[in-house]
Amino acid sequence: MTSKTPRAPGEDNVEVVSVRNAAPQMQFKRLTTPRAAAIAGIVFSALFSASIILLRSALPAGTVASTAWAHESGKINIALRLIPFAGIAFLWFIGVIRDRLGGYEDRFFSTVFFGSGLLFLAMVFVSSGVAAATLASGELTKSAGSQVIYFGRVIMLQVSNVYAIRMAGVFMISLGTIWWRTGLMPRWLAVISFLVALTLLVVINLSLWLALLFPAWTFLVSVLVLVRNRRSAASPVA
Repeated sequence: MTSKTPRAPGEDNVEVVSVRNAAPQMQFKRLTTPRAAAIAGIVFSALFSASIILLRSALPAGTVASTAWAHESGKINIALRLIPFAGIAFLWFIGVIRDRLGGYEDRFFSTVFFGSGLLFLAMVFVSSGVAAATLASGELTKSAGSQVIYFGRVIMLQVSNVYAIRMAGVFMISLGTIWWRTGLMPRWLAVISFLVALTLLVVINLSLWLALLFPAWTFLVSVLVLVRNRRSAASPVA
């Protein structure tokens, strides 16, 4: 676009032309979290619970037990196929929770929350990898008293129960603290988070089935987030 600037009388008759940039401006859209993304927590709860049930029902109780489970690996193989998809859903669940925090996110508690969630997921994958390697060793070694199978089973249970589940407890405590201080979620949910987390931190060794408390808690949080999203979508915008 050009424009002429008039001159005062007596000045040279010179046209001053100004050129303006007429390039069209690009329009950007801000990404928003889908309202149904909280379904990822429900998917994680279902897949992870199923894998825990399959693993616990296939593995013998006690530290010293038969190695026959490594040669009859149908349930364990199914559980190992479910865990990667459960991990993907858990990453989406973390994203949903961080989106709910928004500007109320505190650096300290958010670092603990995010870090413990990733550590939990990494240790679950490590435990699953050890289980798969132990099953492969069982296929090669048909000896009923194989030391390799014992060793793999102990590592798998130590990583999953001593470390991964306790990281899940830290994950819940940090989130419960954030919810308690900010009021973003009901206080009764924060109290439940503290109680379940303490159970996983302290008494998980009493029963391996207590690990099911974590996916049950994830299911509860996801349902509550979905309900709140539906209410906010139905409410009129001021």
